[in-house]
Amino acid sequence: MSLDSIKTAPENGESLKLSWPSVVFFGVIHAIALSAPWFFSWSALGVTIFLHWLFGSIGICLGYHRLLTHRSLQVPKPVEYAIALLGALALQGGPIFWVAGHRQHHLHTEDVDKDPYSARRGFWWSHMLWIFYPRQEFFAYEKYKQYAPDLVRDPFYRWLNNNFLLLQIPVGILLYILGGWPFVIYGVFVRAVVLWHSTWLINSATHMAGYRTFESNDNSGNLWWAAILTYGEGWHNNHHAYPNVAKAGWKWWELDMTWWAIQVLQLLGIARKVIMPPETATE
Repeated sequence: MSLDSIKTAPENGESLKLSWPSVVFFGVIHAIALSAPWFFSWSALGVTIFLHWLFGSIGICLGYHRLLTHRSLQVPKPVEYAIALLGALALQGGPIFWVAGHRQHHLHTEDVDKDPYSARRGFWWSHMLWIFYPRQEFFAYEKYKQYAPDLVRDPFYRWLNNNFLLLQIPVGILLYILGGWPFVIYGVFVRAVVLWHSTWLINSATHMAGYRTFESNDNSGNLWWAAILTYGEGWHNNHHAYPNVAKAGWKWWELDMTWWAIQVLQLLGIARKVIMPPETATE
């Protein structure tokens, strides 16, 4: 698909405008992340890996995705808030924005006009260009909030949606205290970039490749290497066939680290009403 067609909204032919603030924001963070070799230490790399898991698997995959978007399980409200806070620290937008966008994705999967990151518009659109050419339907609060009324009613989620960016400041200060600039570079910038692209691969790669266990009405696939990078989210065909199920990896070899975390919460008596795959689908 050509760049000219990507820059046009299909429904009405509206010309989309490049968001220079988004280009600068993501560009600066990528540029700073590229300075990582000059600040390398094994402990700093360990911080990246740990925070990638904490903010990615627990915050985004478990919190924003399976808990808030699909309500695949229930936890006490203080625990829900804590997990959602970890999701906000991933720097992928506030919970109302993220949940609303993903619900639209499931309502209109791969529709070139109604899916925010439709893979039918090409790999790079679904991966990241949808952010650089924002449409009001997906980025204006007054527009997207209708898809997450349960979160909009909650003052905490409204606050988190407006202030998630500011939360990087205390994270950066804490990391500086613990390990100086190497911890800041690796714990904020490298972590953010790697986690962004890991998450974006679910929007792009898993709608273009992978095996299909179920005949869902889209091109979602189960992609093993994407599942490794995203703690189980890469079993995307399973997910699109049964989006409200808490477990993404259904076969014994479909590793799903986020599901392991949910199991721990179950064992501790914290998680309840966990939605499992229907027996007929696992036979």
